[in-house]
Amino acid sequence: MIASRARLRYHRQIGKLIGYRLPEGAFHGATLEALISIPYDSFDRPTREQILAFIKAFLSCKCPDNPFCGCPERKFVREIIELRESGLDHTQIGQYLLEEYGIELYAADILSYLEESVHLLEAILDISLQFQIPLMQQRVEEHIQAIERGIPVETDL
Repeated sequence: MIASRARLRYHRQIGKLIGYRLPEGAFHGATLEALISIPYDSFDRPTREQILAFIKAFLSCKCPDNPFCGCPERKFVREIIELRESGLDHTQIGQYLLEEYGIELYAADILSYLEESVHLLEAILDISLQFQIPLMQQRVEEHIQAIERGIPVETDL
């Protein structure tokens, strides 16, 4: 999954602060746990803002197992898809993630993930055609087009 390829830019700084080495993975359990428990005033303003944006965007769920519930990864995946559907290309998505959240992700990994997403949606489309579910067909086709062309999709989710 794409979330396992995402790296946190400031994982070394956090590791020094908490006293042990953290994995680079932005969505690794130890990293997520450290993000929730660190004192933010130890960081410079831009880093602190990125950490707080990361927490707000990906770690704000009501699950009892938060942050180990899977919600952070699902929110991250959704963020990538929504950024693409809003018109950003894979390079721009990577730059946005870096600037907004301090998440480093290769543009090629993002492109690969978007291609995989389209293939998965095409499989869902085939099933919806087979079972004759027109609303599902329409929505899936819209999302495929949006990912392929970067065209926003109107959703009521």
